[in-house]
Amino acid sequence: MIDLPVIFTILMGASILAYVVLDGYDLGVAMLMPAADAPEQDVMVASIGPFWDANETWLVLGIGLLLVAFPAAHGVVLTALYLPVTAMLIGLMLRGVAFEFRVKAEGWHRELWNWLFWFGSFLAALAQGLMLGSYVTGFESGFGYFLFALVVAGGVCGGYVLLGASWLILRTEGRLQKKAVGWTRWGLLWVALGFVLVSLGTPLASDTVRDKWFDFPGTLALMLLPLASMAAWVWVWRLTGRLRKGMSAPEWGPFAGAVTIYVLAFGGLAYSLFPYVVMDRMTIWEAAAHPSSLKVVLAGALVVLPFILAYTAYSYRVFRGKATAKLYDH
Repeated sequence: MIDLPVIFTILMGASILAYVVLDGYDLGVAMLMPAADAPEQDVMVASIGPFWDANETWLVLGIGLLLVAFPAAHGVVLTALYLPVTAMLIGLMLRGVAFEFRVKAEGWHRELWNWLFWFGSFLAALAQGLMLGSYVTGFESGFGYFLFALVVAGGVCGGYVLLGASWLILRTEGRLQKKAVGWTRWGLLWVALGFVLVSLGTPLASDTVRDKWFDFPGTLALMLLPLASMAAWVWVWRLTGRLRKGMSAPEWGPFAGAVTIYVLAFGGLAYSLFPYVVMDRMTIWEAAAHPSSLKVVLAGALVVLPFILAYTAYSYRVFRGKATAKLYDH
């Protein structure tokens, strides 16, 4: 018998992971804009221009699946996360407006829109981190839980910077690419610090997570996840070290390594949360809609998903290669 709630959990998780990776790198590129000069900023915007808007489709899909497949949890989650969700939406709207307006602006107006593009991206990333930190603890209140959410938010921002910087290594060349190599190494250090702090804080913030990860020797095999993450981290560090010295190294390697780190971290998060859709309060089976409704939604998802995947693959194929400046200045 097909377990529909499990299928929708997988679909929702895959959609959120796709959003985090794809929109994560363009949020990261935007957060790096203040560290570049005006000509470099044009190239950075061009590197994400064909993709950034479509990347947010995965967020809409993930939240849509939560709404229709787990309606009982949808109300609980969005009620508890009302403020950070509002902040995220404001940030996403602000960055969308700034992206378009900076094209036509001149002088200090263009600089203003660049800063608003940065601020909107940073606000969206910070809000997403706060949402994740609150979600993992089951929306517990108190200063300690808020501090944990802030640490998670800092880790998310650092991870997005890592994705954005490694994306620029792949998509740019010359002086900007060299800067991106340095940004990637800085992002790696930030991610390493966040990983350590979150790994130490999560077992203290959640008894459920602590029991699932530290029930030795039964959970010994789970240690392969952090070990694989460390291996990917070291690989990216070594690749960027070679690129910084002008030695031969695959330009796609740092971005692939950064994505690998995110996928492994997401796998660990999924293990920590399953089978809850609201931590320690509601499982996916308790929150799921009626099976008849799930069957109808699943049929629709199986029709829509191939089109989203095909469009995404096609757009990345068409706009592959190095980005050039002035792509959106006409």
